[in-house]
Amino acid sequence: MKIHLEPLVSCALAVLLLIPASAHAQPSNEQLAARCAQLGALYDRYNTRRGEGSGGPDMTRLGAGIDCQKGRYEQGIKALEELLQRSRIPYPPAG
Repeated sequence: MKIHLEPLVSCALAVLLLIPASAHAQPSNEQLAARCAQLGALYDRYNTRRGEGSGGPDMTRLGAGIDCQKGRYEQGIKALEELLQRSRIPYPPAG
């Protein structure tokens, strides 16, 4: 009985090549933290309230910042993207 190793080696190589690809499908915490910082800075830059009667701090923005600080990146990013959309501030897509 002869065992053919070529198909097994090919399958093993294919699996090893796919593992890094699937690992990159989910952004790391560092990438999510950077995205939070990027969107927060963008919102802060273009949505500054000046003068008397400005209404005080933006509670949604503050909440998103807290979410990002606490590691709840998805929630913070979602809130920041909604704020930017509502304010009609263009922002880069997640990458």
